[in-house]
Amino acid sequence: MKKKLIYILLTTTVLMGCKKDILNTKPLDQYSNETLWSSKADANAALTGCYSGWETGDNVIYDDCLSDNGIDQFPWENYETFASGLATASDSQPGVNKYSYLTIQRCNWFLDNVDKVPSASLDNTLKERMKSEARFLRAYRYAILTQMYGDVPFTLHNLTTDEANKTQRSPKAQVVDFVLQELASIAPSLPVSYSGSDIGRITRGAALALKARVELFNAKYTDCITTTQQLMTGPFNYSLYPDYEGIFRPQNSNNQEVILDVQYLQNDNSEWVLGAALPNSHGGWSSMAPTQALVDAYETTNGKTIQEDGSYNALQPYTNRDPRLDAAVIHPGLLYMGSYFDPLSAGSSDLVGNNNASPTGYNFKKYLANIDDYNNTAYGTDVWNTGGSIIVIRYAEVLLTYAEAKIEANQIDPSVYDAINKVRQRPTVNMPAVTAALYPDQASLRVLIRRERRAELAGEGLRWYDIQRWKIGADVLNGDVKGSLKGSVNPSNGVLTLTPNSNFVAGSRTFDNKNYLWPIPQKEFDINPSLKQNPGY
Repeated sequence: MKKKLIYILLTTTVLMGCKKDILNTKPLDQYSNETLWSSKADANAALTGCYSGWETGDNVIYDDCLSDNGIDQFPWENYETFASGLATASDSQPGVNKYSYLTIQRCNWFLDNVDKVPSASLDNTLKERMKSEARFLRAYRYAILTQMYGDVPFTLHNLTTDEANKTQRSPKAQVVDFVLQELASIAPSLPVSYSGSDIGRITRGAALALKARVELFNAKYTDCITTTQQLMTGPFNYSLYPDYEGIFRPQNSNNQEVILDVQYLQNDNSEWVLGAALPNSHGGWSSMAPTQALVDAYETTNGKTIQEDGSYNALQPYTNRDPRLDAAVIHPGLLYMGSYFDPLSAGSSDLVGNNNASPTGYNFKKYLANIDDYNNTAYGTDVWNTGGSIIVIRYAEVLLTYAEAKIEANQIDPSVYDAINKVRQRPTVNMPAVTAALYPDQASLRVLIRRERRAELAGEGLRWYDIQRWKIGADVLNGDVKGSLKGSVNPSNGVLTLTPNSNFVAGSRTFDNKNYLWPIPQKEFDINPSLKQNPGY
């Protein structure tokens, strides 16, 4: 759906109304509540405003820099302050809409008022669908808030300024229960799919997929199994897109694997963040850089870890690896956009240490497999002004969520291996099948599914949440952030000459258990002394 800021729409509506009734002395809030909600067009304009900024491609693309998957080299963007365990309540929080009630406020306003629209203008079936869309967007924001901050202020109606400034935090469990109940309640009112200009609105599958994610993140494994099974059967036609790299290319937006995404429109509601991910040699900033830890997590083509596979050569580290590595990470010697990527050799514009060059020798590649994709009127004139979409939830995540929930519930059966193998054996990936002989029990399967999630979903903004819920922060967010080995790249054929044990070091991190939650921003306490801070901040 082509989303525009509600302020533009409402300003136009109000100004047109004032021309017709310029002597009306009613207060503006009375005008908006009593007169605005007079037609289907009014309701649609207000709902469009609810969609504006509900999630951003910035978060999806940047958020792996909060984890051991990536690092953001620019201090003013503040990702590394939080990833390195140094954040305080006074630090500006990175990303967009982490601690924000703007979408919730818009949705509450919509839900408080939409019933005023006469049924002659907006039939009840469509009205219920629109309500369900707004309820989803509100639930999504509450899900993010609880994951990042734990207990949060919770309201389902618009508050006065005085009321808002006295609101206290509600227990996380209470808010999570609300989110799950909302998503279950609204799912039947939402269509399985849309067509035409409605593509991008919230679907039934999106409600269930978010429900499954929240259930997994909150260890409600039995419920999660049931929810994911609904998405794997019934009226849904989700399936894995055959080309892993192609999932993210703009011409394939809204493919059969996409369940929930953020829609963009060139020159109107465009996305700029892909340019920030590009290598310096292509005009990008290399703002978010993959780490050696991420690269090392990919298996070899034998289906073994690099520690287990005796054929792995640390001086030719990208040879015979899971094909998803080449699809997700631009690494030394990779043929990219007609030349061999070279962050190692003197004279290369991508040399580590150069301005806007990656500090690790790696760049993220998803959405950027071919930047010429954006040089057309359908998707943007350049990578800094793109249309298309950024994926928030896709079907591969659902399959892995199902498998993990079954593993954690210790309900291990053939369907667990089948779900994992569907992801591993996508035609362009074709990794060896996993079997009960190789992974016979809960402990071994737990290691596998965690590695599989990392390989499949790298660069999609989910790794931090996995670290948080698995409580592995002390293991993976302590010590140096390493990049590739130093050496050189042959410009004619991409052959690498690497120096053993010479990894670039892009930063250093420490982790404390308090870091599993972020601090409530100090500015919130400045306006609402009733709030309480998270422990340790």
